[in-house]
Amino acid sequence: MTECQPVTAQLPSGPVRGVRGDDGLLLFRGVRYGTAERFQPPRPAEPRSDAALPGPICPQLSSRLEAAMGPPRDEAPQSEDCLHLAVATSALTGARPVLVWLHGGGFLSGGGTLPWYDGGRLAADGDVVVVSVNYRLGAFGYLVHEGVSEGNLGLADQMLALQWVRDNIAAFGGDPANVTVFGQSAGALSTLALLSNPDSRSLIRRAIVQSSPDPAIIQERATALEIGRYFVDAVGGDPMTASVDQLLAAQQRTLRWNAAKDPTSTRPPFGLVDLEVRLSDPLPDLMIGYTTQECEAFAIGVPDAGIRQAIADQTDPLFGRPARDLAQQYGAYSYEFDWAPERGGYGAIHCLELPFLLGTPESWRGSPMLGDTSWAEVERIGAQMRLWWTEFARSGSPGWGGASIRIGNSLPALENMR
Repeated sequence: MTECQPVTAQLPSGPVRGVRGDDGLLLFRGVRYGTAERFQPPRPAEPRSDAALPGPICPQLSSRLEAAMGPPRDEAPQSEDCLHLAVATSALTGARPVLVWLHGGGFLSGGGTLPWYDGGRLAADGDVVVVSVNYRLGAFGYLVHEGVSEGNLGLADQMLALQWVRDNIAAFGGDPANVTVFGQSAGALSTLALLSNPDSRSLIRRAIVQSSPDPAIIQERATALEIGRYFVDAVGGDPMTASVDQLLAAQQRTLRWNAAKDPTSTRPPFGLVDLEVRLSDPLPDLMIGYTTQECEAFAIGVPDAGIRQAIADQTDPLFGRPARDLAQQYGAYSYEFDWAPERGGYGAIHCLELPFLLGTPESWRGSPMLGDTSWAEVERIGAQMRLWWTEFARSGSPGWGGASIRIGNSLPALENMR
């Protein structure tokens, strides 16, 4: 997309510049919403006036799902000063539904401002405002160690981003009273945690939970402390003053140590700690779903056939069954994403629905999980999915009829799951 001219949003704290694309969409790719010292809770920050370029993402190692998704097309800058978000909107006036995206990556990798998660197609197709959030990851966001970090800092970042949305989204043509949080994988589990906290629950009207792992994987504090002790020993010095490279090297050692204890486990060593997922009245409008072969993504490249199969066999107990149980418990709309490429790819694996909702043709070009699928085929399914997602954000119902649906290769002849 060719960018034609600058555009300015007038926030309560001052002007923020973005760009207007040649399709008329307004993009603010690097809006600062907070700041934080290392291992400290976040606090609000004055936004930078120029948000035309993406903000940096949290320092991180390569994604464990790079073999499935491919590497990001553009190498994003990394910095501990990463509390930025991106906004896509069609106009700065009006009161459109707002969708706030929380990316996945096992609490270890990713960033809302990456091109994969560009919200332009979603914003344009559904006439909504899309906000994509960076938050702290790995040890930077989820270390638990006495006297260093209490954990769940990445979750605190997300809560601060929702407060920013409440206070500022009207300046981007959004309705702060109609906010849908939608997240995938770690972002989906984060969404459930935010809904379980009264302080953040009041900021959310609706939620879409995509491929959340079973909330039972949330670590107990004792386990997180054990991991934290290993990590700090691996740093070999004071984690408060160690370099970013030293912290990432210690994180890599911690990942290997943790994986050696159970090669079939998909649970990352850093993540949510000591939290209970329990939604209370008034319940939000909910939509919950998963992909048919989620865990095949984590088995790619594993040399041992027995371990590969053990990982793949976790799809239903780790993703499918918890999603169905949550949908039934809370009366949510539910879906199973069963589309798969006809040639190449790995089946309907974890993350496969993402190109249908977010990103650009360029950002997903060559993604191994799409196989030889043309972008026209992605758009054939994706255009309908984006309408379902944005209609849910607008009204609380995706409009597909019935409570549940299977999304496969045969659109528009969709199979209802009764």
